[in-house]
This record gives sequence, structure tokens and C-alpha cells, in this order.
Amino acid sequence: MRSLFAIPIAGLFAALVLAPDAQASPRTGPLCPEPAPGFVRCLSTYGSQHALHSPVGGLSAHDLASAYSLPSSGGAETLVAISIAYDAPNLEEDLNVYRREYGLGECTSANGCFRKVNQNGDPGPLPVTQAGWAVESTLDVSMVSAACPTCKILVVEGNSAGYADLATTVDTAVRLGATVVSNSYGARENGLALTYARSYDRSDATIVASSGDSGFTAASFPAVFGSVVAVGGTTLTKDDSPRGWAESAWAYGGSGCSAYIAKPKWQQDKNCANRTTTDVSAAAENVLIYNADAGGWFPVNGTSASAPFIAGLYGRVGANPSPGSLYQRADALHDVTTGANDSGGTGTKCGKDYLCTAQQGYDAPTGLGTPNGLAAFE
Repeated sequence: MRSLFAIPIAGLFAALVLAPDAQASPRTGPLCPEPAPGFVRCLSTYGSQHALHSPVGGLSAHDLASAYSLPSSGGAETLVAISIAYDAPNLEEDLNVYRREYGLGECTSANGCFRKVNQNGDPGPLPVTQAGWAVESTLDVSMVSAACPTCKILVVEGNSAGYADLATTVDTAVRLGATVVSNSYGARENGLALTYARSYDRSDATIVASSGDSGFTAASFPAVFGSVVAVGGTTLTKDDSPRGWAESAWAYGGSGCSAYIAKPKWQQDKNCANRTTTDVSAAAENVLIYNADAGGWFPVNGTSASAPFIAGLYGRVGANPSPGSLYQRADALHDVTTGANDSGGTGTKCGKDYLCTAQQGYDAPTGLGTPNGLAAFE
């Protein structure tokens, strides 16, 4: 039996999707369950729109390229890895529907662009399937593709969403040659999680992680590690400005002040004595993906979208910088100065401080800002 749960993937979404005229928050429900101790959850949520046969009603790969001033062609063939729990049986097929729609080129096992392995690095046996995590995998590979059509993709599937299994996926990804590893999952930082720090502290790869989808709260593992690029989220919409886009802090994007991790020397904010998350951000709301089991095209939300997108940008440049290098290139990012990520989006929870309110310069919800071309990731 391949499925971890008796209900099919489509059944998961039947429970979450509302009628088209229903009133709903942009954060309707999580794709993955709240984790037990020692486990993480994927950091994405499913909105209120029914799946469609065509890609409308959300941010496309072309929208992301436009908003973030990405080159129309070119890029390195970096191997970007996705560290993920459980198997996504139709991942390669769903990914290539997305890539064909936006003219990104095929990325298949046959042409050497796509590879999926278990946490030991073998093609099989693969883990069982869990519905929400399967969609998370689709989101991850789609966002890497949107940011870096030329990158090769390695998906390393953990046996579970446990700390140990996912740390193993990171180790395996780097052993197999990945120089960028994206981690779209998290849990509240804690002493047990910190024992796996070594897997996320690499000189041979750039490690990227989602900052969380619960707003301003305790910092999230593994994004909290100083060796990791912590990626927050924004709300991105078209407007009439010269850029053509307006951007604000996503109301649910994670930020926090660590209770455990010392402040890296390159982080200079004043109101958190330890590590502050995040470092950088990208769109995390209303991002279109394709998943056949869920019914087709639909928008999702979460820093699980922004983290693999940022990972793809590192891959496109083909460099291997440390997280601190971003702080030397802040002028190559779009500074996000509006929005808050506390309850109600008012900034009251942190006294309208930078820890939960976007402002000029560094702030915790959006970090240093969002991509403006590739220069910040070199």
C-alpha cells in the first residue's frame, strides 16, 4: 500500500476547498498536519479556490520573473535539491505540466534534469505517500523551476517528517552533488531540533529554509540556524507603479527572535539579542501550481513557495555564498516597507517594532527585502 492515509489526495482538498462565493481567509487550511514532538510540518496552505483546468487566478512563473526582474534566458545548470518528507508519486509529470505551460523546457529523468531518490540516495524503495506533503513537493520543484529553468533538480524523500529523517535527506543531497538545498518545512525551535544543526551547517552547499507560516512567534527550525538562509514571505500584487508590482509583508509569514541561536556577526538588528529570522523574502501568497491528483491548477500560500524560489535563484547564479553575503548586497534587493505579520496585521504584538512590522531597511517579516535581479545571490 503506497498511501499513508486512507483518503486520496483529492479527498484532502475536498475538505479544504470552499465554494467559489464563500468568504475565506487567504490562509484557509494547512496542507500538512500539526507536527508531533520531533517532527516538522510542510509550510504551505491551500486557499479557497477550486482547482481549475487552466492556470488563472494566481501568480504564474512569468509573473514572478517580471516582479523580480529575472533575465529572460541563461543560467547555470546547478543541481538544486529538495529535502522533503514522503513520496510524491506523480511529481515528475506534474512538474512538467507546469514547465510546459510557461515555456521553461522539459525537466525529466530521461534528459537528466530530474532525479528522485529516497533518503539513502537510492531510487527505491521510496517512502509512503502523504497527501499534503505530495503537493508540497509539487510546489517546491515548480518554484525552483520558475526561478531557474536551467537548474537540475534532485528530490530526496525522507521516510517521515521526523527531524532525523529530514536531516539525513540534506546530508544525502549534498553527498549526491547538490550545491543548493531547499527545505520547505519547520517546527518551533527546541533543544532536540538543535542537535541536528550539523546537517544544515555546510561549507559545500547553500542551505535555504522557510521561516514559517504562523506570523511573529518563536523562531522556526531549521531556518533559525545561522548557517541557513531564512526565507520569509510577501504578498505580491500588480499595480501601476514603475515596477508594475506592489509588495508587502505576508500576514502569516514567519519571523522570530531565537531563544537558542547566537546572533551571527553579520546580523546587526538591535532588539533581538540572538538570531533573528528572516534574511530575505519572496512571494508567499496566491502562487499557482499544478497537481493532477488535486484536480489541476490552483493557488497555494506559504513560505514553502518563497524558500524554493530563493533556492532557485542561488542555483541560477551558480555561486555558493554564505547567508551573511546577503547583508553585503542589500541594495540589490527590493526593500519591502509595508505590512505586518502579527494577528490582524497591525504590528501591535511587537509594539510596531521591526520584529513583526515591515519598515525601511531590515525587518524580521521580510528580512532585507525581495529579489531585484540576481546580484544579491552571487
